[in-house]
Amino acid sequence: MNRQVLYAIGEALIDFIPQERGCRFDEVTAFAPALGGAPANVCGAFSKLGGQSRMITQLGDDPFGHKIARELSENGIGTEHVFFTKEANTCLAFVSLGADGGRTFSFYRNPSADMLLERGKIHKEWFEDAYALHFCSVALGDTPMKEAHEAAIQYAREAGALISFDPNLRFPLWPDRELLHKRVWEFIPQADVIKISDEELEFLTGSAQIESVLEKLLVGHVRLVLFTCGSEGAYAFTRTARAHAKAQKVEAIDTTGAGDAFAGAMLYLMYRDHVTDPGTLDSVKLQEYLEFANRYCAKSVQKKGAIASYPSAEEMA
Repeated sequence: MNRQVLYAIGEALIDFIPQERGCRFDEVTAFAPALGGAPANVCGAFSKLGGQSRMITQLGDDPFGHKIARELSENGIGTEHVFFTKEANTCLAFVSLGADGGRTFSFYRNPSADMLLERGKIHKEWFEDAYALHFCSVALGDTPMKEAHEAAIQYAREAGALISFDPNLRFPLWPDRELLHKRVWEFIPQADVIKISDEELEFLTGSAQIESVLEKLLVGHVRLVLFTCGSEGAYAFTRTARAHAKAQKVEAIDTTGAGDAFAGAMLYLMYRDHVTDPGTLDSVKLQEYLEFANRYCAKSVQKKGAIASYPSAEEMA
């Protein structure tokens, strides 16, 4: 079987991007809707670079849900496994941008349609052509969607696909931070590749120094740890190799989806090179991947939105 498709499971939503930067939420005069949601963003980067991707999610049977489905398709993301429900609305996220392009979020998700996707809707045969399955922590609360994730991970693993996990912590969605910590650590050992940002490391490991907690992170199935540090660049670690690449110096307009752009680019490069065991990557190849992914991020943050800002393979040439 030709394993060529990136699957992602979780939330696809509407990001409402503010017209102004450097002001509070209550000072924003207008928001523009944009396709978002971290798993969907990763699919978008993978597809824009020339791969095939499919999103697994559930949307509200409402105008926003149908807008998302249409735009997923327009961005080359397969919607065969996108469901609709009348039981809840599509998730919305209003974004506030600081003067440096950094963002904060206000979510409308209590519950949202994606949270209600049930395990029984996930089917083993979907993953026969899977290169990788990517997921985040937003949808791992005590909801049916958590069980849907468990099924997808099980089926993807059985099919021989790589499992990629970006915790992508969104603290406002977790009133119980202890549960968030516990839940992320429940899923880290199930992944082959994990991506953690410098803003997340101390919460997850108790240390702000990545070197001191590598053994803790290289647990279970984990064979590649990606550590992103914003303007300080990114690191990659396996048990036998490591690499660092500096970030490109650019003026950030909107950092929404930048980490997802990085993750999607890294997964695409591994797919392109037929990498089946990330633990075998050497420092030279890791360095090449990091430099490309950082350059991809640098291009994305110079435009507003997430998928809409991602460059194509031709733009990266």
